Amino acid sequence: MGQIILKNIRIHTNHGCLTEEELIGSDYRVDLKVKLNLEKSIASDELADTINYVHLNRIVKEEMAIRSKLLEHVAGRISNRIFNELTDAKKVIIKISKLNPPIGGDVEGVSIKIKRKRFC
Repeated sequence: MGQIILKNIRIHTNHGCLTEEELIGSDYRVDLKVKLNLEKSIASDELADTINYVHLNRIVKEEMAIRSKLLEHVAGRISNRIFNELTDAKKVIIKISKLNPPIGGDVEGVSIKIKRKRFC
């Protein structure tokens, strides 16, 4: 078993429950870990035998671009797409952070983190 890790994907988008968040947006950071069996790609040295991190990055960016009230919902969509599109993915860990959230205080960020396994 191994992991593919995408760290600190930075995105500006419009999630949140407040009207202001929809209008001006916020900066977000996404960290993604996908667990899978890497033995075939270790032996073959072929991209076709692993999960392409470019594909993972595209999924994150596309799902983050769809407005949602809750980061939990966005993380669920990201994990669902990974499991639907990438059959080698066994487990997904996603952390989404909203940087400088509008919560009436000096807060660097708020984050949610989910861990999901493929059910089959």
